[in-house]
Amino acid sequence: MRIVVLVSGTGSNLQAVIDAVAAGELPMEIAAVGADRPGTFGIERSAAAGLETFVVNFKDFAARADWDAALLDAVAAYKPDYVLSSGFMRIVAPGFIDAFAGRYVNTHPALLPAFPGAHGVRDALAYGVKVTGCTVHFADAGVDTGPIIAQTPVAVLDGDTEETLHERIKVAERELLVKVLGDLARA
Repeated sequence: MRIVVLVSGTGSNLQAVIDAVAAGELPMEIAAVGADRPGTFGIERSAAAGLETFVVNFKDFAARADWDAALLDAVAAYKPDYVLSSGFMRIVAPGFIDAFAGRYVNTHPALLPAFPGAHGVRDALAYGVKVTGCTVHFADAGVDTGPIIAQTPVAVLDGDTEETLHERIKVAERELLVKVLGDLARA
């Protein structure tokens, strides 16, 4: 199984996947790692691991449609079986979703369909839930929608801050992502 991973930030989920592939726990190849802006630690991590990287800088395009087309072309060039959005903070165009329908995997730090969007952890705390968690799902044209593959609950502890809760969710998210990718690779 070949995957392309898309990142916007530090790539902590990506590192879990890199480590699992290197340890022989995931029977897959990370064909490339791409980002929507230069200078992300996720790209630096990938290069340090010897992975091919690319950047389709959102700011380099005058029109959103041009960036969308360039991202699709860049990812498709690697002929991935799956595309993993791992902290990729851009909504992709419907054409991207169509090109990778049922093969575009996303992670989210909440138990979807609750608390979609960029602030799932903050929103869960503000709502006062006692349990939140993480979700791995097939992305569709909506924001954090699409068929759920798997979820892991994480308890909200008394005194949790957004940072402490998010760190516990990240641990669960990395474990869940590696499990889901392994299941997809072995299917």
